[in-house]
Amino acid sequence: MKIKQLSNLDSCFFLYIHYILLRLCKPVCKPENRMSETIKVLCYKSKTLANGAHPLMIRVCKDGKKKYVSLGVSVLPQFWDFTKNQPKKNCPNKAYIEKIIADKSSEFAERIIELKAEKKEFTATTLTEHLTDGTRAKRTVGEVFLSQIENLKQTGRTGYALSHREVYNSLLKFNGHLNIYFSEIDTVWLKRYETWLRGQGFSENTIGRRFRTLRAVYNVAIEEKCVKADYYPFKSYKVSKLHQATAKRAISKADIMRIIEYRSNDFYKQFAVDLFAFGYFMGGINFVDIAYLKTDNIVDGRLIYTRRKTHKLIRLPLQLKAQEIIERYRQDGALFLFPILSAFHKTEQQQRNRVHKVISKVNERLKEVGKELEIPIDLTTYVSRHSFATVLKREGVSTSIICESLGHSSEKVTQIYLDSFENSQIDAAMQNLL
Repeated sequence: MKIKQLSNLDSCFFLYIHYILLRLCKPVCKPENRMSETIKVLCYKSKTLANGAHPLMIRVCKDGKKKYVSLGVSVLPQFWDFTKNQPKKNCPNKAYIEKIIADKSSEFAERIIELKAEKKEFTATTLTEHLTDGTRAKRTVGEVFLSQIENLKQTGRTGYALSHREVYNSLLKFNGHLNIYFSEIDTVWLKRYETWLRGQGFSENTIGRRFRTLRAVYNVAIEEKCVKADYYPFKSYKVSKLHQATAKRAISKADIMRIIEYRSNDFYKQFAVDLFAFGYFMGGINFVDIAYLKTDNIVDGRLIYTRRKTHKLIRLPLQLKAQEIIERYRQDGALFLFPILSAFHKTEQQQRNRVHKVISKVNERLKEVGKELEIPIDLTTYVSRHSFATVLKREGVSTSIICESLGHSSEKVTQIYLDSFENSQIDAAMQNLL
């Protein structure tokens, strides 16, 4: 009897303990009282970049599901406090990185509050998709620049790619790194860069070219949604002010004739003069375009070629003097009309290096000739190009057919005007060259 009563007592006791435990556990287990979403920034050690750094990621956790979003910046492990999960005091660009972390965390937190206020269901995936919808992952200035340089190379615009690379290197030297966003490039930043360029001794026009390239890449960044148009700094910072009138590069018709008639026993000096003359007689053709001319470019007594810079198709009557120059340098089996490029120069880089080397030597020889003839300005192949336009203008040829200078702000406009006239009109105009 005692055993039975003790057994009942024990049973009641255990039932009572079970009841207490249930009451204690109930508040903890209620879903509505549990934190169902968290936002945390991590130095993502699972991925290591080429420079040894780890990308910073924001981790969104919702109902046990995780989603990672890149912050677009990376940190070397020695500069990150993995215990406190924040950049160390000696971390480069610490203030900037902390701002990126704070801004992005705030953006996610605000969106969560909005969704809850509107009583809308969401997951870690839909939350991150909403915040990145319509925009690509933010890319740094360096990333956009390198991408643009590669795109230009792929489309054959190697000269333009080189100018972009030049500006990229300049910005890298100025800022120390380009792991920054375009939104950071404001008018104050641009003024500092301008001051730095002046301190490096660059001319006004060189500075202007650097800024025009930077502006072009900024526009690409806007198109690719790497930065909002609201941040565009060139509305207030005017690149047009960075311009200086260049020295006059055209000479008189009489001086041109003296150069063309110049003769030398030095092959390279005579070659430079002949290329100057060919450029003058053939519509101010650019030296690079001369270098790539082949026999196929001569069709029915006309020189037909596509400008490498503007991709415009040019058709000009082959002048007798120009034909004589071609025959002077024609070699059986040669790939090109002039001995500038050869079959040896197979790659684009080899051709570009060769053209650069030859034009430097040609301009050196032309300057020597100019001094001998007491020409008032330094002679270059570009003087031939300018002189072509100026001589026609002085002879009364309509500016609608040929602009006074081929070096104006938009060379494409000049080409459009040339393309819009019949061959007979251009033929007649070019009779004024002699």
